[in-house]
Amino acid sequence: MTINLLDYDAERLGQLMVQLGEKPFRAKQLMKWIHQRGVADFDAMSDIAKSFRQKLAVDACIAPPAMMAEQIAKDGTRKWLLDVGTGNGVEAVFIPEDDRGTLCVSSQVGCALDCTFCSTARQGFNRNLSTAEIIGQLWWANRRLSFDAARVGTATNDDTRIVSNVVMMGMGEPLANYDNVVAAMRLMLDDNAYGLSRRRVTLSTSGMVPQMDKLREDCPVALAVSLHAPNDAIRDEIVPINKKYPLKQLMDACNRYLEKAPRDFITFEYVMLDGINDKPEHAHQLAALARSTSCKFNLIPFNPFPNAGYQRSSREAIHRFRDILLQAGYIVTVRKTRGEDIDAACGQLAGQVLDKTRRTEKMLETRPILFKTGGDA
Repeated sequence: MTINLLDYDAERLGQLMVQLGEKPFRAKQLMKWIHQRGVADFDAMSDIAKSFRQKLAVDACIAPPAMMAEQIAKDGTRKWLLDVGTGNGVEAVFIPEDDRGTLCVSSQVGCALDCTFCSTARQGFNRNLSTAEIIGQLWWANRRLSFDAARVGTATNDDTRIVSNVVMMGMGEPLANYDNVVAAMRLMLDDNAYGLSRRRVTLSTSGMVPQMDKLREDCPVALAVSLHAPNDAIRDEIVPINKKYPLKQLMDACNRYLEKAPRDFITFEYVMLDGINDKPEHAHQLAALARSTSCKFNLIPFNPFPNAGYQRSSREAIHRFRDILLQAGYIVTVRKTRGEDIDAACGQLAGQVLDKTRRTEKMLETRPILFKTGGDA
């Protein structure tokens, strides 16, 4: 069986070198060639013994997901549909800004958590991504963007790492694919690979409390929590995992996480749904809920998709909601919608999912009381 070296973090790669009869330092050499230089051809790894390169060419490969389609938005946002086999594709999004380049990375083919306002969840679920398929999105994006920069003559000495920030906010719930996501993030943080700081890698979760506690010990990166509701009644409906881990448990887990987090706050993401969670009383409830947690709020205007069943809150409602939180002493941002014209905005990623859950059929049979009619779809 051919070994995909993208599946190996530093520890596992060192163990593999020993198994192959090589010195452990070969792991660092390989990581630099693979992740820093984006090299997939063993013959090009000039400081590695030819005999070992020949052995690697027989037993191993460097195989990221292949691009199926690319779209570029008017604002420069790029979305890639990447082939992960057996008819499935996942989406990764690159968001360029003046002071950073952020890659939004997927962790699963679809998602099993069934948040009602999310296009990815509506597609159902197929499987977890491997470590290679997760880190391969960053490997591929860096290589693609570096090539494009060189082609148009804008390359600089930093263009081997055009992606300066990674957010685990693409398709899937990262903590539901814990081991593979943590291995991939360790590569993102490794100085011999991508060298990102823990502050520049953010994991977003819908609130899997036991895994949050485990992440605090294993790989505490910046944390964002998809809150989206100020009370259990609403959250039970729109974020069903809340029935298993209600808000009291979730907020306690956030406070525990802060003990080892690289930032001194948790980001609470809050999608604004017209008439559902955007009223002034909801803002006051939210301010009270988070009173004991160091946090900031990121309000996200709902991004429509076909048959969504929801409408985006009005600009006036969003600003009113923001102002109530500001007056309560919180830091609040309203997320600027990026890549909306190519369906690359928050909540719009759908990819190509061969659903194993019959999600759409079941939803049409049973859902939904909360959905509003006459939406943006």
